Amino acid sequence: MTTSEPGPGGADPGLAAIMGERRHLLNLAYRLLSSLAEAEDAVQETYARWYALSRAQQDAVESPGAWLTTVATRICLNLLGSARARRETYVGEWIPEPLPGPAEWLGSRPGDPADRVTLDESVGMAFLVVLESMTPAERVAFVLHDVFRYPFPEVAEIVGRTPAACRQLASSARRRIRAAHGPASPTTRQAGLVRDFKQAWEAQDITALIGLLDPDATAIADGGGLATAFLDPIEGAEQIARAWIEIAKRAAGTTTFLERPVNGQPGLVAQDNGSTVTVLAFDIEGEKIKRIWVIRNPEKLRPWTAS
Repeated sequence: MTTSEPGPGGADPGLAAIMGERRHLLNLAYRLLSSLAEAEDAVQETYARWYALSRAQQDAVESPGAWLTTVATRICLNLLGSARARRETYVGEWIPEPLPGPAEWLGSRPGDPADRVTLDESVGMAFLVVLESMTPAERVAFVLHDVFRYPFPEVAEIVGRTPAACRQLASSARRRIRAAHGPASPTTRQAGLVRDFKQAWEAQDITALIGLLDPDATAIADGGGLATAFLDPIEGAEQIARAWIEIAKRAAGTTTFLERPVNGQPGLVAQDNGSTVTVLAFDIEGEKIKRIWVIRNPEKLRPWTAS
């Protein structure tokens, strides 16, 4: 953690150190909320609370970094509680907000590149979807301990529970992760399957599409009531393939499909007139595509640009 140091000439003490926590806070908040927009709001609120303190109150904080983490986590915990109620009225399925690769991120988000969310397995779409199934307390305990390696006594202090309770919450979350995840395929193999899927989709080759999908595959779309999308999940390889052929027919001549990383893993984007209108994330187990997540809600595609 970073501590504050007096600045010259009465300047804000440790301003660089305080702002240096921003990337950590953004990484934490995104993993807790699955929404970049909400994560940014949570981090902004955290800093607003810090600067609402008097100079004497700031100087009394032994570890500003720990203070900021605690406040950001508690803000996220409150947001997670209210998010469940909001999502009950959400139109269709709710999917975590997808993150672009570095090229798209830098092209669409001016400012310090250090403010980016670090892309690793803990932001993979499949991982985030499982996190969404957890209780807020499970999610916070698991992310703090298993992802960010905070010891349970620190987790307990942040979330206001005992270390034993936090240990149980993280253990329960771990069981959910194990139950939901099959053996992961190597990234190169995932990229190859996604490329094959794109080519079969563009060729409107239903047989090839069916062959790439697990027989029990699921496709889920998120339009949020703001973009056309199927409201209910599509189950089964043949049903998904037929739906994708219909999409290809409607998109012919107007839409370009591109291979792009989505949350650090191979994915696809669809662009109309150079503007990203759809992001597709894939969950691949073994040699087959197990799940497809289709994000069309334009509010979740803000970080994406043509490239």
